[in-house]
Amino acid sequence: MRNSHILPHPAGHGVPPEANGARRFTWKRIALGAAVLFVFMWVVGPKERRQRMLQGGMHSHSQNDTCSTRSPTVSPASPPAHTAHPANPLPESLPTDANASPPTLPPAPHSPETDPDPLKTVHCIRPHSPSKPLVQYALMLDAGSQGSRIHVYKFHNCGAAPVLEYEVFEQTRPGLSAYAGEPLAAAESLDVLMDQALKVVPVQLQSCTPVAVKATAGLRLLGAVASTEILNSVRARFADRYPFPMKKDSVAIMDGKDEGVYAWITANYLLSTIGSHVPSATTTYAVLDLGGASTQIVFEPTFPRSSSTKLEEGDHKYALTFGGKDYTLYQHSYLGYGIMRARRSVHNLVAFMSEFGHGDGTHESAEGETLISNPCLSKGTRRTVELDDAGWTHKSNFTMAGADVGSFVACNRIIELVMAKDAVCNVKPCSFNGVYQPSIIDTFPSGGILTLSYFYDRISPLMPDTSTLAISDIAHLAQRVCAGKVSWKEHWGGDKNAMEELEGRPEYCLDLTFLHALLRLGYEFPEERDIRIEKKLDGVELGWALGAGIALLDGDIRCTDKL
Repeated sequence: MRNSHILPHPAGHGVPPEANGARRFTWKRIALGAAVLFVFMWVVGPKERRQRMLQGGMHSHSQNDTCSTRSPTVSPASPPAHTAHPANPLPESLPTDANASPPTLPPAPHSPETDPDPLKTVHCIRPHSPSKPLVQYALMLDAGSQGSRIHVYKFHNCGAAPVLEYEVFEQTRPGLSAYAGEPLAAAESLDVLMDQALKVVPVQLQSCTPVAVKATAGLRLLGAVASTEILNSVRARFADRYPFPMKKDSVAIMDGKDEGVYAWITANYLLSTIGSHVPSATTTYAVLDLGGASTQIVFEPTFPRSSSTKLEEGDHKYALTFGGKDYTLYQHSYLGYGIMRARRSVHNLVAFMSEFGHGDGTHESAEGETLISNPCLSKGTRRTVELDDAGWTHKSNFTMAGADVGSFVACNRIIELVMAKDAVCNVKPCSFNGVYQPSIIDTFPSGGILTLSYFYDRISPLMPDTSTLAISDIAHLAQRVCAGKVSWKEHWGGDKNAMEELEGRPEYCLDLTFLHALLRLGYEFPEERDIRIEKKLDGVELGWALGAGIALLDGDIRCTDKL
């Protein structure tokens, strides 16, 4: 026999009417008795009890009650270490009134002007580790070949790793390398940048805010004696005039491999692809930085477990630990392959071919000026250039002319020679100039590619609304630019800024052709591969400076006694 479940009857449904009447009568008597008892207690009870009853005191709990209704205290949540501008944390305590609106939290600042208190942070009230201050500032000076720049960073330590709140950026020209033989003038050129740091960093924190000056390829090319004099002068001036502490190697020429790796850290930190919070399977971005005197490539190659092929040992292999995770990177810095040095190499080669090719590439202008035909200048443009001393028979300044020979195809042939793709490759495979590089197609087939500095500076003015493009698009862009002014007007005639860029840079054809050759011929990225061009992410300048700034905070900082 199947078991049945007997359910209670709801009141008024399926119950005899007489039963309902009896219940109503019983409850009336109980209610009457309770009322009489209440009146009796009111009359004979003490005055204090009557007051508590009127105030609802019978429903409150004393401090000794085990079930308190007081709202619990909630510790501020530490923001994730990868976020440049993490969400506001929970308040320290919740409102006691259930109907009250939650407190309005201040917005995260993105500049000193929007920072409610430069000594504090809106993200938490105490640091994650008692050994760290709540907020820290770091000063990183980038002494590049074309100019000097300062990055003033504010970090908070609400989490296990420093989190960037905002950056202040300032720059000045020319760079330190322009002061060869004038070390004091070189050091004084940085005063305008350091004065900006004094304005941004609170006085109370200046003596514990580390500063570093990292010179790049421009100073490397100046020579050991001249560069050492400049760096010593900078170090002495900073120690004498400013309260910011310096480590032993704070003023130095940066190793090329560190330059690339720090740029990789900066980009992937801001893109949230590295850090303790990131899943281990996350693919990182390759970072390509193109400066004036050198260019860097850094990426994280992967090799199939079943394959015997591994990343070869050597200076190109960089083991990095960041956010508690280990990364094995490939990196290389090509000194002499920055965009300005590439220009010089192309002009030298064109002049050499003209000089020792029986003058086939020279002709005279209507004014009687000797011109050298240069296919890397846009048609109809000219450029007077100073060449390296290579034993020219008459002079080292030449006027190059695009005339009617300027074209992407012809320029690309010249740049192929400059790239030295056929150089001896001792450890295979090689990219260019005989440098080992694991195959992009095999070890980095689908990861994102972020290009910085001159990649952005040359492409963005002509494609201002584009941040992602195929490598083949750069070739198409170069073809239009190399074709000359008629082509410029056809494609950019309505864009005043683009036309000014093209008119002011006769070597735009050379620059774009070099960008394409570097990606396609040099690093061997496929034509259809997309790249991303950026100058800033989340309002923060891209490049190596932020990565180096984070490293600057890692370790002991000896505060000065100067204010």
